[in-house]
Parts: sequence; C-alpha cells; structure tokens
Amino acid sequence: MRQAIVKYNNIIAGQLSELETGEYEFQYNDYYIENHPSDFITFNMPVRKLSYKSKKLFSFFDGLIPEGWLLNIASDSWKINKNDRMGLLLACCQNTIGAVSIHPIINKENE
Repeated sequence: MRQAIVKYNNIIAGQLSELETGEYEFQYNDYYIENHPSDFITFNMPVRKLSYKSKKLFSFFDGLIPEGWLLNIASDSWKINKNDRMGLLLACCQNTIGAVSIHPIINKENE
C-alpha cells in the first residue's frame, strides 16, 4: 500500500492511500478538520471526518501530475510507467505550483 501526506499551504491536511484492493482513499486529519474546516483541498472534497474513496485516483490528484513532455521526462527519469498515476504523483508533486503538495510516506514494505 502506497501512502502520502497531503499538505494545503504547508499544513498537513490529510492522507492519501492506494489500498491493496487498488482503490484510493483520502482522509482529512483531525487537527485539520478542527482548525481549518473551510479550507478544503478541492470543491469536490469538502472537509469532513468521513473518508473519500474511489476506484481510480481522484481527479483532483491526477490533475497535479505533469502532462505532455514533462510527463515523458518524469516517466523516463524515474522509470515510472505513465499509467502508474500514484507513482507519478508521489514522485512529481512535492513542489507543485498551487497550494496542495504531496509527500510520500515511506513504509518498510515499500523500501
């Protein structure tokens, strides 16, 4: 299972996980829910306690991944298949242009 910390304006907002089933889950953390209830990462995912689940990578996160020639460079440089959207997100989206950034969680099983 691959996981990432999702930050909004450099504040930890929650965690994104690729589950063993191939589904994806995003969960806002309790601190963020209490202290930033109106600072959602996207209109489609307002701040709430209940997690969000999807059979494919959420469109918002997929939209953070580079496209075109930048995608080719990223895919070739890190040897990541262009269809491995979670892998590309983890590799490419720590320093995005917008307010949201993605930071890989390194588990012993992923090393």
